[in-house]
Amino acid sequence: QVQLVESGGGWVQPGGSLRLSCAASRDIFQINNVAWYRQAPGSPREFVAARTSGGASNYADSVKGRFAISLDYAKNTVFLQMNNLKPEDTATYYCNLQVRLTSHSRRTDYWGQGTQVTVSP
Repeated sequence: QVQLVESGGGWVQPGGSLRLSCAASRDIFQINNVAWYRQAPGSPREFVAARTSGGASNYADSVKGRFAISLDYAKNTVFLQMNNLKPEDTATYYCNLQVRLTSHSRRTDYWGQGTQVTVSP
C-alpha cells in the first residue's frame, strides 16, 4: 500500500498562484499515469490535468494555459502549478496515481486525501 499526501492548498486572491504537491509515502517501482481532479461543493469530481508515463500532458479546457502538471520521479511527487487563479477554480483537489509498487505488483490506482483551494477577493 501507499499513501498519497497532498499539500499546498489554501486561500488566494483572484490572479494569484498556488502549487499543489502530492507525495507518495514510500518508494514506487513504476509510476505510470498521474492526474489531478477537483470537486466543488454540490458538483461531481472533474478532470483537471494528466500526464502519461511517456511525458504527454493534457488539461481541461478551463485550465489550459494556466495550470501545469509535473512529476519528480526521484521524489515520487506530482505537482500542479496553478497560475492566474479564478474564483471558479475553488474546489478540493485530488491527485491520482497509477503505479506499480514493486516489480511483482500490478498497476493500481491511488488517490490523495484532497487539499482545499479557495479563490476569492
